[in-house]
Amino acid sequence: MHSDLGALFFPIQAAVDIRLLVLDVDGVLTDGGLYYDLRNQVMKRFDVQDGLGIKIAQKAGIRVAVITGLDSDAVEARVRDLGIGDYFAGFLDKRACLEELKDRHSLQWEQMAYLGDDWVDLSVMDMVGLPLAVANAQPEVKKIAAYVTTARGGQGAVREIIRHLLMAQGKYEEVLAAWSHPC
Repeated sequence: MHSDLGALFFPIQAAVDIRLLVLDVDGVLTDGGLYYDLRNQVMKRFDVQDGLGIKIAQKAGIRVAVITGLDSDAVEARVRDLGIGDYFAGFLDKRACLEELKDRHSLQWEQMAYLGDDWVDLSVMDMVGLPLAVANAQPEVKKIAAYVTTARGGQGAVREIIRHLLMAQGKYEEVLAAWSHPC
């Protein structure tokens, strides 16, 4: 049995029916820092464990989408590498994107989770069945979140949420066993 203190506070009942996990980028998939090279191109740091977690979630039947306020080549490349087909870039008002995702995948709000960190995420967090925040989120975001990760954005927060979703849906042991004994 997995003994994670955070699991005691994770809203398991709300997580059971989640079919889509929507992620913000800056401050969630990254540490929120913007790094500029000598040609003024933005570079971002992504956590490899978050990336593997996304691949695991997809394989376990949990779709992952990304909605971000900035439009960045670095993010587009990472999203493509992870096989995320639902990618919306350059949207500070994310509500229309979330509506499109709901309709595109024939989902109910209760089947959608959103992981955010800043004020631009507040309106969409109010729409989904499972609003989530990273440890480094703004206080207003944490206040409306059903769960706040112990990990910071860009440092395993996405993987933490995926672990909890898999556990709540009874898929964790099977997924872990596949990695423990891949042959």
